[in-house]
Amino acid sequence: MSRLRYLDEIFGSRLKTCYATLESIEEFAVEADVVVGAVLIPGSTSPKLMNRTTISKMKPGSVIVDVAIDQGGCFDTSKATTHDSPTYLYENVVHYCVSNMPGAVAKTSAFVLNNVTLPFVLNLADKGLKKASCDNSHLRQGLNIYAGKLTSLAVAKAQNKQFITLLEAI
Repeated sequence: MSRLRYLDEIFGSRLKTCYATLESIEEFAVEADVVVGAVLIPGSTSPKLMNRTTISKMKPGSVIVDVAIDQGGCFDTSKATTHDSPTYLYENVVHYCVSNMPGAVAKTSAFVLNNVTLPFVLNLADKGLKKASCDNSHLRQGLNIYAGKLTSLAVAKAQNKQFITLLEAI
């Protein structure tokens, strides 16, 4: 909620924000010109936030952008598209569901990714996997498998496999 309040302050009347419930999503989606779905549940597929019925009620020519398409998409009508053929229509609603959206700006996204990940790589190089993971919660959370054991709860649940914490595995 604090993030929504912050966005409201920054954008004022140019942007409508609300806490996402299935009811509020439908209420606002049918009046929206653009709906951006950006849901991420690490290690799992994205939940479906809008069903076909809601999408068919949207204004003709409105646009859905499914940023969650790499995790299965968050709209019932989403199917992966490409940079070469990025859109399709469903019930007169334009869908943009490009997998790997950052690939459209490959050089910039590679630069950003390198800058964000370099400190972790250096930490691993300096300390080794065990010490770096013990010292850094982000590394611990990002490691899915250690010594053949699933150390990500979300991945273990999605795969219906046994979970063990990284600290237990080490």
